[in-house]
Amino acid sequence: MTQFTLNLIVIGLSFALYIGIAIWARAGSTAEFYAANRGVGPVTNGMATAADWMSAASFISMAGLIAFTGYDNSTYLMGWTGGYVLLALLLAPYLRKFGKFTVPEFIGDRFYSRSARIIGVVCLLIISITYVIGQMTGVGVTFSRYLEVSNSTGLWIGAALVFMYAVLGGMKGITYTQVAQYIVLITAYTIPAVFISLQLTGNFLPQLGLFSTHDASGMAFLAKLDDLVTDLGFRSYTGHHNSTLDMVLFTLALMIGTAGLPHVIIRFFTVPKVSDARKSAGWALVFIALLYTVAPAVGSMARFNLTATMWPGAQTGDTFSQPAVSLEAIETAPELQWMRNWQVTGLLAWEDKNGDGLIQYYNDRVEPTGELAQVIQDQGLVGNELTTVNNDIMVLANPEIANLPGWVIAIVAAGGLAAALSTAAGLLLAISGAVSHDLIKGTLAPNISERTELLVARISMAFSILVATLLGLNPPGFAAQTVALAFGLAASSIFPVLMMGIFVKRINKHGAIWGMIAGMATTIIYIFVYKGWFFIAGTNMLPDTPDAWLFGISPASFGVIGALINFIVAFLVSNMTEETPAEVQELVESIRVPRGAGAAVLH
Repeated sequence: MTQFTLNLIVIGLSFALYIGIAIWARAGSTAEFYAANRGVGPVTNGMATAADWMSAASFISMAGLIAFTGYDNSTYLMGWTGGYVLLALLLAPYLRKFGKFTVPEFIGDRFYSRSARIIGVVCLLIISITYVIGQMTGVGVTFSRYLEVSNSTGLWIGAALVFMYAVLGGMKGITYTQVAQYIVLITAYTIPAVFISLQLTGNFLPQLGLFSTHDASGMAFLAKLDDLVTDLGFRSYTGHHNSTLDMVLFTLALMIGTAGLPHVIIRFFTVPKVSDARKSAGWALVFIALLYTVAPAVGSMARFNLTATMWPGAQTGDTFSQPAVSLEAIETAPELQWMRNWQVTGLLAWEDKNGDGLIQYYNDRVEPTGELAQVIQDQGLVGNELTTVNNDIMVLANPEIANLPGWVIAIVAAGGLAAALSTAAGLLLAISGAVSHDLIKGTLAPNISERTELLVARISMAFSILVATLLGLNPPGFAAQTVALAFGLAASSIFPVLMMGIFVKRINKHGAIWGMIAGMATTIIYIFVYKGWFFIAGTNMLPDTPDAWLFGISPASFGVIGALINFIVAFLVSNMTEETPAEVQELVESIRVPRGAGAAVLH
């Protein structure tokens, strides 16, 4: 059986499972569509939340970013997991006790303002659409390789699948589909990591293998990796090289952005009781940790395998003890079939610039020193010849680079799709709820029937899928980079208003409205100055480089500054305007004080 056929079978079976679950759990009411009728148990909801949370950025892109940067990109691990703790402790139980369906609905009721609710909808749409672009990017990368289609064709296939189970099932169908997707993605992430850890270190636990001895050289694995990448002119893998200020701000942006993500927050509206929201958070952390503790090992071992493929001498002896991989070997050797496979996608490319029949891989962006400088002079090298290595291929290609069995490669393909599709479905549901429940039912047409609202919800979700797919055809960066921008937007808009809404009675509708506008607007402007308007290449006003950033703060880190602006504006405006009404203050008190923390009243 060919690898393509095996991929098709495994991916096809997983798709059949998702669609079957959606049909079985089809939503028949708005309560089922928005919140699964509040009947999801803590363990089930924890697993579904983990799948919703661990997106294409976590599965596909995060380890790739760690692979090529090392320690500095551990910020993704620290920020995302730390943010989930904030969400679990500071927001989820209180929002569940409030008993609403959506985040904008809480904002509108807490700040007694239809305008605040509409601004909440706008913020949610901007965040969720930016986030879902990253998921569709991951879908396109995975499909383009494993179904041997173009990136754009892969995007449309993924969009069709999400349409079939998300539009049909709503939150009820998505919840149980995400449980299945979690099982698929954690299996797909763990199995190849175990195989590769055994190959390189002899330790079957990747978490321990990362700190074990590299079998072939007898050196500590991370020390061997450091030697290898520095030999080739790259920065050390375990060292800290970037701005400490930006690293701290980026970690904080991911943390508070996580706590403000609407599609994760609404998962806590699906449980029967407030206490179940806390239990769900605990279970979700357990399920998330199963992948996040493996990710550093996956990233480092992927970087080692890629580099050792290009310089075979790196496996045991010195990096340059054997010639670089030859063009002939790339074209004919079975163990290098993976390079030919990924070349077709356009995500991996090489060029023999000096015509010596070898493909030399090294860092040509800095002045070479030591042995590398001598090799460049002796061999007449004129530049790095591995011209394109997309970060997003590393996790997906890792099993192929390590020559693992075909069934492992097929499972990884299914896992990458499960991660992207599970989060995409959650985001699309958040978008759908904001449009149908908050904008249409809550503002424009409050008298529509439940049946009409359900139809509007499904239509808005279908339209959102179309928009997300079109934007995914030209994303602004790698999956994790695109997602990081969404976290910055959530940090600057949703997180502050939720925190103040729960814990600060004095913040009134004027403060909330102007705080959200100021935080979101400044963050969007800063991002667009360096990334370009609507992410169109060449439209950025300033170069997206550390030298050009304001005080060295990257666009992905600016969400923290946006959040501070949000808080400051909200406090200033609230103190210059009237007091919050007494009934609203009583509402805030009832949310914070856990009286009768049993079943909340359905609204």
